[in-house]
Amino acid sequence: MNELLPTLIAAAGAGQLCVLIASALVPFRMNWRTELQSLSRLHRQMYWVYGGYVVLSILAFALLSLFNARELASGGTLARGVCLYVAVFWGVRLVLQGVFDVREHLTAWWLKAGYVMLTVLFASFTFIYAWAAW
Repeated sequence: MNELLPTLIAAAGAGQLCVLIASALVPFRMNWRTELQSLSRLHRQMYWVYGGYVVLSILAFALLSLFNARELASGGTLARGVCLYVAVFWGVRLVLQGVFDVREHLTAWWLKAGYVMLTVLFASFTFIYAWAAW
């Protein structure tokens, strides 16, 4: 096992907690309460449930990475499977960075800087977990 990999996985776990902080701002910055009013109640509920599942998934990735970094880096079959799943999760999210039209929402320098930082984090997570899965 590469000795750097457990450290990178733990750092990715901490980074994922930072992503959760940023994601907590999304409903407010994007004015979900007003924007989603035109949807039926069921659709609004589903939107929040899906968001909740994503948050819980990221929290699980973060905690597993922080408390089990060495095991995830061990190269065992289960560890490689978990790391592959996390790499695919963040790889898809990284691709979406290029698809989402966020320009109208990046109205301040700090929002633009945060968006760039998120892109760097998503790429880093994809690389680290793909390396661990390989």
